[in-house]
Parts: sequence; C-alpha cells; structure tokens
Amino acid sequence: MKAVVKTQFSFPNQKNLYVGKVRDVYNIDDKYMAMVVSDRISAFDVVLPKGIPYKGQVLNQIASKFLDATADIVPNWKLATPDPMVTVGLKCEGFRVEMIVRGYLAGSAWREYKAGARTLCGVALPEGMVENQKFPTPIVTPTTKADEGHDENISKEDIIRTGLVAKEDYEMLEKYALALFQRGSEMAAEKGLILVDTKYEFGKRDGKIYLIDEIHTPDSSRYFYAEGYEERQAKGERQRQLSKEFVREWLMENGFQGKEGQQVPEMTDEIVNSITDRYIELYEHITGEKFQKAEDCSDVAARIEKNVANYLKTL
Repeated sequence: MKAVVKTQFSFPNQKNLYVGKVRDVYNIDDKYMAMVVSDRISAFDVVLPKGIPYKGQVLNQIASKFLDATADIVPNWKLATPDPMVTVGLKCEGFRVEMIVRGYLAGSAWREYKAGARTLCGVALPEGMVENQKFPTPIVTPTTKADEGHDENISKEDIIRTGLVAKEDYEMLEKYALALFQRGSEMAAEKGLILVDTKYEFGKRDGKIYLIDEIHTPDSSRYFYAEGYEERQAKGERQRQLSKEFVREWLMENGFQGKEGQQVPEMTDEIVNSITDRYIELYEHITGEKFQKAEDCSDVAARIEKNVANYLKTL
C-alpha cells in the first residue's frame, strides 16, 4: 500500500480544510468534521519526508476504540468511522489548551527535573525522584495549543488568570482528564501495559464540553511494558516503551532533533517498513486485537472519498 500523505477531497457542504501535522480536518457545514488520519509522521514538530503505510489506520482505529470505551466519562465528538482512516464527528470549538496527564516522571518532565526544576506547570514535584518513577498521584501539566511551532507549558493559575479558559471550565477539564487517565491506566493494565503519560483535547458545543481529537494512541501517549518495570527501575535500566519514542531515537541517533540546519536522515524503504511494523505491533498490544489491514488499497484516496461521502448523506 502507498502511504496517504496528502488529501484534497471535496465533500458535500464542505466549508474548509485544515491540514495539521498528521490530520486533514474537513469542516462540513460548520456542524460536522471529517478527520482523515493521514500516514504522515512527525517528530520534533517536523513532518518527516515520507509517510508510513497503515499508520493512519492504526491511529484512527485505536482512538475510535478508546473514544467508545470512555464515552460514559465525558461526551466525545465521534459519530462514526466510515473508513478505517477517518472519523466523522461533531464540530466543537476547541479550548486553547491541551491537558497533559502524567503518572510517571518521563520524557520532557524528566528532562526538566534533571535540569533542576522542582515545579512543572505550577505543580510541585517531590525531591529525590529518578527517571520513570511513578508519581504519588497523577499530575496535570497543561500546555498552550499553538497554531504553529511549539506548545508551551502553562500553569492552571495562569490559564485562569489570563482568561485562556474560564475557571469552572478548566476545573471540569482537569476532572475529566484525570478520570480518562484512570480509565486508560486500567485498560492498559489489562494488556500488561502501563499508561505513563498522555494528552487530551477538549472543545465546547452548545455550552457543553466534549472530548475531541485522538485519545490513548501511541502518538499522543507513552506506554511501558508492566512486566519487568520494577526490576528495571531498581537497576536503573531504561524501560521498555510502547510509543513513538523509537522514531525520535532513530532520528537522534542520526543527528536530527528538529534544530535549524539539521537534515532529516534518509528514510529508506527498510526504515519505512520497520516503522509500519512497529505501529502494527503497537496496535495489537494496546487493543489486544489482531490488526486487519484495510482492504481495497489500490486507490486509498478514492476509497476514503466514497466511504465518507456515503456516510455524510445519512446526516
């Protein structure tokens, strides 16, 4: 299958198209959104030059399963998945913050801690922690939602003080985010995994808060394998991860961290195929189900357009 790296559909009642790093979002009549999860892959805020076949299907189907599995906690935007790479849902006005929940000291939080920081987004961190150690209770470390460039860390107090999000709304977002993380952690544990950290995005429609975008995918979340976690921590060894981190590590090993003047290393067919294989492995571990490659891959764009257009007729 050829990777889908660009779409340019013209759906009935389409108002506009927003192209993100990975997703192409079609505004249908200012009421609905058709979100095509492309096979583009980004790291260090840079879209890499080659797409990864089946990556879009993997992400879309994982997100769809977790949206269904958490709909009792908070309403979400999803209406249907008319194609393996597409979710159609309600158009919401997104909040200008992303809610990042961390159960463990990992990733950028660890890098800041190692550099001496003892507060993160206004949250006090205990002394004497080591990389990948579990927090006493999960913490919420929001970021601003940037249209371009990097998202910035921000505290709850600054979000409310600047009016980025109203106080009562923010408190609901925090409550929802922690409840979603708890559910995600329980579901991960059933599969022998640890949900380390993740991000949630929320929006509003008719005065009601909805969970939007993806949830608990390997692009938005970090997972560890539960087996051997304690032993590795005790020995100071690296944890076995189930996330997009392996792509970042390959780039760093080849001298790329998204900084000015750096070149993305050559993405050979071997590298691209190995990343596809890893995404399929991620899907099977996270969902506990065998990945079924979408049929009718001779012209994926035509398949997507037909499936979505047919679904939109039912709305």
